[in-house]
Amino acid sequence: MLRYIDHTKMGKGLHGWLESHFHFSFAEYYNPNNIQFGVLRVLNDDIVQPGKGFAAHPHKDMEIISYVVEGELSHKDSMGNMHALTRGSVQYMSAGTGVIHSEMNNGRDPLRFFQMWILPEKKGRHPEYGDYRFAWGERVGRWLPIATRHDTGNDAPIKINADANVYVTYLNAGESIKFEVEENRQAYMALIEGDAKVEYVDMVARDALEIVGQDVHISTEKGAHIYMIEMARDVPYSEGN
Repeated sequence: MLRYIDHTKMGKGLHGWLESHFHFSFAEYYNPNNIQFGVLRVLNDDIVQPGKGFAAHPHKDMEIISYVVEGELSHKDSMGNMHALTRGSVQYMSAGTGVIHSEMNNGRDPLRFFQMWILPEKKGRHPEYGDYRFAWGERVGRWLPIATRHDTGNDAPIKINADANVYVTYLNAGESIKFEVEENRQAYMALIEGDAKVEYVDMVARDALEIVGQDVHISTEKGAHIYMIEMARDVPYSEGN
C-alpha cells in the first residue's frame, strides 16, 4: 500500500529566521490524525538563516537523527560535544535520561537540515552522541545505511534503540533503484531534492510517501535525493516502557 503526502499540505512554521516543514504534528502545527507513523514521531525539514538557530534546549527519551542537506550545522551539548557538520553528514543523539543541546547556523549561507525523532523501545537509557561524515559517493546509485537497530548486523555506523533503519540515496538523472519492504514492515520516504516516480506515484521535492508491506521501484528523470526510514509496522509506544 502506498499513501502519497503532498508537501504543500504539510504543516509549516514561518518565523523569518526559520522556515519549517512538518511531516507530523509539531510546535504550532497540530493534527490529531497526523501524530506519528509507527515509531517515527517527528520529521522536520528546516531552513535556518545565517547567524540564527535553536538555542540550548532539553530533550529526553528520544532517538534523534539530523541529516544536513545544505550549509553548516553547529551542535553543542551538555555532554561536552561541539561539532560542525556539512552537506550529507549525519548527527545522532540518544537523549535518554536527558540532555541539553543547541543547533546553530554559524555559516554564511542558509542551513537546511532534516531532523527526525524516533520513539525508543525503552526509556531511561544513558545519553549518547555521535556524528558521521560520509563520502558523498557512498550514497550515489545505492542505499547508504546511516542508522539501524542496535542488535542487527547492518553496517550502519549509528545504532539506535528502536526497530527502525534509516537510509539515504542520491540518484543521477535517468537512474532507478529498488527498495524492499517486508509484509510486516513499513517505510516512510521523503524526497529531499529532485523528482521521483515510485511505482505509479509522481513526486517532487519535499513530498513524502508511506509504504506499507510492499517493495517499490523508484526512478527519476532529473535526479533525486531520498531519505528512507524503514521500521516495524504500526508498533505501539507504551508510556510505561
